[in-house]
Amino acid sequence: MDSFAFLQKKIESLYKTHFKDMCKSPVALIAFNRPEQTKRVIEKILNYQPAQVLLILDAPRQNKSDDPQKFHQVKQLLDQTDWNCQVFKNYAETNLGCKQRISTGIDWVFSQVESAIILEDDCLPDRSFFPFCEELLNRYRDDHRIFSISGDNFQLGRTRTNYSYYYSLYNHCWGWATWRRAWQYYDVDMKLWETVRDGDWLNDILQNTAAAKYWKRKFQQTYIEKFDTWDYQWTLSCWLQSGLTILPNQNLVSNIGFDSQSSTHTKSKNSPFANMPTEAMNFPLKHPPFVIRDTQADNFTYENMFSLYSSIKRKLRELF
Repeated sequence: MDSFAFLQKKIESLYKTHFKDMCKSPVALIAFNRPEQTKRVIEKILNYQPAQVLLILDAPRQNKSDDPQKFHQVKQLLDQTDWNCQVFKNYAETNLGCKQRISTGIDWVFSQVESAIILEDDCLPDRSFFPFCEELLNRYRDDHRIFSISGDNFQLGRTRTNYSYYYSLYNHCWGWATWRRAWQYYDVDMKLWETVRDGDWLNDILQNTAAAKYWKRKFQQTYIEKFDTWDYQWTLSCWLQSGLTILPNQNLVSNIGFDSQSSTHTKSKNSPFANMPTEAMNFPLKHPPFVIRDTQADNFTYENMFSLYSSIKRKLRELF
């Protein structure tokens, strides 16, 4: 072997053992009071071996007697895990609640890093979720049409193409990733909502009258703080910039947090979206040769997740 070939082989080996790991995307974990679920998600993150982990933790609620014990179990898990990488911590001193803790936590994440994969403590990813996000974070880093990458697929086996993913208005966030350049548009206070509402701009965005009525109601309820949540604001922020989300053509993340006792929003264990099975993504990824929103897929999502018909079906499932 000549000296040039030897040097080239040495560089390739160095890349595989060191620099490739350094290129892995930072992972942010948002946790609170669910030690069992948190432990399972931590195991998945450790398997990915990111170069950086960012930990976001809310403080226990004063009116919940079992919160302190569960909180300390979670905190112990986060602090005693050998992450084997650079670790950043953002722990609240007092309880902030879902809206403020997650929104300020992600603000903090993007004060530290340019892009990140984000998991909550009840979002259990398939192993392939991480390289899927990592590759697309790099591929679309400077494409301002794309605002986020999600690991969720709610098409129930339906696909329109042979590509690995499609483009959607729905920024599902049970395991997702984004960039600082996109998160800068996030507005937790929804300052432009009244202008959008009064101008009927949702009809122009969604091109679906029923969906526009649904989202108008949800955004208004969020605006008047009927919900303690952060994600409707993120959806509106993306839509106001015509931002698209990449969704995989198979489900890569399972929500294991449907529980009437410990969950803030996902209460019913009988939900068809609870504990959805995951399927490993095939690599290399097949990238679409165009960036066009899949309106048919979005309409299917609306009918099966958000419409009155889907709500009635879920209520009947809970009753029987």
